[in-house]
Amino acid sequence: MRYVSTRADAGSPSASFSDILLEGLAADGGLYVPEAYPQVDAATLAEWRMLLATSGYAALAAEVLALFIAEDDIPRADLEQLTARAYTPEAFGSEEVVPVTLLSGGLAIGHLSGGPTAAFKDMAMQLLGALFEYELGRRNTWTTIVGATSGDTGSAAEYAMLGRRGIDVVVLTPAGRMTPFQQAQMFSIDDPHIVNVAVDGVFDDCQDLVKAVNADAEFKARHHVGAVNSINWARVVAQVVYYIACWARVTASAAERVSFAVPTGNFGNILAGHVAREMGIPIDTLILATNENDVLDEFFTTGIYRPRSGAETLATSSPSMDISKASNFERFIFDLLGRDGARTRELFGEILPREGHFELSGEFRTIRERYGFLSGASTHALRLESIRYLWETERVLVDPHTADAVHVARQVLATPGADAPAADAPARPVVVLETALPAKFADTIREALGFDPPIPERFAGLADAKRHVVDLPNDVEALKQLIAEHTGR
Repeated sequence: MRYVSTRADAGSPSASFSDILLEGLAADGGLYVPEAYPQVDAATLAEWRMLLATSGYAALAAEVLALFIAEDDIPRADLEQLTARAYTPEAFGSEEVVPVTLLSGGLAIGHLSGGPTAAFKDMAMQLLGALFEYELGRRNTWTTIVGATSGDTGSAAEYAMLGRRGIDVVVLTPAGRMTPFQQAQMFSIDDPHIVNVAVDGVFDDCQDLVKAVNADAEFKARHHVGAVNSINWARVVAQVVYYIACWARVTASAAERVSFAVPTGNFGNILAGHVAREMGIPIDTLILATNENDVLDEFFTTGIYRPRSGAETLATSSPSMDISKASNFERFIFDLLGRDGARTRELFGEILPREGHFELSGEFRTIRERYGFLSGASTHALRLESIRYLWETERVLVDPHTADAVHVARQVLATPGADAPAADAPARPVVVLETALPAKFADTIREALGFDPPIPERFAGLADAKRHVVDLPNDVEALKQLIAEHTGR
C-alpha cells in the first residue's frame, strides 16, 4: 500500500504509510490518499464479525489497518501491539469499546465517546499517539505537532500525546468559541511540551494558520512540524474501523446493509464512512448533518462548494461543527473526479482561492447513485427538539452535535418515527455516530431538558483547575515565533 497526493499528476512518486504519518500535508498542498482502496469480500466480512465478537475491537482494528499499512513498513506483530495498547476497555469504559444502542423508528446510536476526553476524536487519537511514538522511536527523531480545534480534537490530541517521547504539541483554538468544559479540558493541562493557543478569530482562521505553517517547507523541516488534524490520513483510517464495528453489531450477515448519519463540519468523520463503503463494507446511505454552518449541506444539495469567511461563520450550540472550510473535503472530491489530481489541484489550488467557490453540479448523479450521500442541516431549535425527543421516547441523552444528526436522519427517513420505511428510504437501521458526551455541553442540555447532564467522575474538579493558555493574534509569523520559542528537542 502506497500513498499519493490528491494534487499529484499520474505517475508521481508515492510514499509509505509511516512517511505520511509524520508529514501531514503533502508538499504540493494536497492530502495523502491510498493509491487504491483495498477491497473486502463477504468471507472477510464474516471473519471480521467473528473476530470482533471473540477477540474485540483492538483485534479488528489491527486487521483493518493492516490493509492500509505494508508489512515491510510496520510489521503486523507491531501493529497488533499498537492497537491493543490504544483500544483497551479501561480507556474506553466498555468491553465493546464501541457499543451500539438500537432505538425505535429505525435509528441506532454508535457510542464513540467513552474515551479519555469523552469525544469521538479519541477513537483515532489514542491510536495516533501510539503510532507517533513508535515511528519517532524507530527513527530516533522528534516532532512538533501543530493543530487546530473547534472543540474536541485539541483535547483528544493533547491527552493522546501527553507524556510520549519526542513529541511537542501546539494546538490553536478560536478564542471564546468553545464550551467552558472544552476549554477547561484543554487549558488545565500543565506540561512544558503542550502549548494551548487562543487565536483571535474563528476555527477556520486557526486551520488556515496551521496550513500556512505547513506550506513553509523550510520552517516545517527545521521544526519537524507534523499534524494530527484530520489532514493526517492515519486519523481517517483509524475511524474506518468503527464503521465496520457498528455495521457488524447491528447485522447478522454480509447481505445486510445499514446507513449512517454523521454530524460533521470538517468532513473527516464521514469521509471514513466513504472509505469504508469504497472498500466494500455494506453501507447503504451516508447521511451528512451540519448545523447552521451549512457549507457541506449546500454542496450536497446544489453542487456548489462555497466556504464562508470568518465573519460569516456562526457561533452555534454545536460548536465543534462551527466550520466553513472542510479540510478533508478535498479527498472526497478527488475520488468524485475519478482521482484526477490535475483537476483537483485546479479546483482547490487555483479556482477556490481566486473565486471563493466552485461548482460540480454535473457530478450529482455520481454523488447520489455511486457514493450514496444525502444531507441536511439543523438549527438550535431543532437540536433542542431532538435532544428532548430522544430523552422522552428512549431515555437516551445525547450531545447537541449528535442531536443534529438525529434530526437529519429522522428528516430523510420518509416516515420519521414510524416502523415501516418507504421503498426509497435509506436502509435501516440508521446508525447515528455520537460526537461527545452531553457533559461537555451542559448549557444546551439544561436548556433542552431543564437539568444538567451527569459529569463522569474522572472530570470532577475540572472546571476549577488552573488554566494554561497563550493568546495570539491571527498572524502566521506570530505563530511561527511561538513554535520556535516553545518547542524543539
